[in-house]
Amino acid sequence: MTTTAPRPSRTDARGNGTPERRGRLRPWLSAGGAALAVGYLARRRPRPESAVEADGVKVVVPRRPHGGAWGAVRSGARARAAIAARTLRVDRWWVQPAITFAVLIAFVGYSSFRAFQAAHYFSEPYISPFYSPCLTTACEGNTFPKLWTGPAWISPAIYILIFPLGFRLTCYYYRKAYYRSFWLSPPACAVAEPHRRYTGETRLPLVGQNLHRYFWYFAIIFNGILTYDAVLAFRDRNGHWGHMGLGTLVLVANAVLLWLYSLSCHSCRHIVGGRLNSFSRHPLRYRFWGFVSKLNGRHMQLAWVSLFGVALTDLYVYLLALGVFTDPRFF
Repeated sequence: MTTTAPRPSRTDARGNGTPERRGRLRPWLSAGGAALAVGYLARRRPRPESAVEADGVKVVVPRRPHGGAWGAVRSGARARAAIAARTLRVDRWWVQPAITFAVLIAFVGYSSFRAFQAAHYFSEPYISPFYSPCLTTACEGNTFPKLWTGPAWISPAIYILIFPLGFRLTCYYYRKAYYRSFWLSPPACAVAEPHRRYTGETRLPLVGQNLHRYFWYFAIIFNGILTYDAVLAFRDRNGHWGHMGLGTLVLVANAVLLWLYSLSCHSCRHIVGGRLNSFSRHPLRYRFWGFVSKLNGRHMQLAWVSLFGVALTDLYVYLLALGVFTDPRFF
């Protein structure tokens, strides 16, 4: 009689299912479970906020929503500084808002003086951009048709400056400029503002900033009129064409700068290329959008240069009208 030994099971063949093997794994499993339990309990234990005073700065470790401070460690921000001082910046951060404040105040003062002066804004064949288009019968010069008889006590410039000034006041860049320099909201990066609450542009009068796009439409019309004035500047005092003086270059440069500033506007970029699902179906709009996008990167510089251009153009015509000097003629 032949005796055959029983075939071991698949588990027994690997050695995992034997009592001896299971006995070896039990200590390791117990140790791993104990370590996980200790780690979980330590993680759930609430930790108070720790504060360290160093050089007048109170460093506070923020709590996690469940009480621990490990969320800050996970996110890489181990501490949050509760700074009592307005700022820790040591550079001259106040210089830029101060310069912006001074320049804007000077422009507002000069433009207000010229707008209410209502005189010395035309010298054949040049007209000041503050008074163009001059639509009332009380206007000097004949660069634009007189459409109505305006009251004598109202300067013709009042009818005009509403739209260019409205366009600049609602401009995205100018908002940043005068928010920082006039309202200190905030005056500079990493500098606390003096206001207790921030309401954004949701209340009067700042809710009117949403009119920027519509002011842009009027600005384009005025740019076309100023371009027309620049073309008329290629005449002499007798109205004969084919002549050019220094004032001609001044008016042409002013018109070009205003066009560049208007085309670099953020609203213009959205009007040209916004609400398009596929640029490939609109190649002309895509090219124009690319051109406007390049100008948009220089919007700040164009805003300042065009602002100085308008003021200097008016000053040039003003001095000519006063007879301070004679316009140099090239041909």
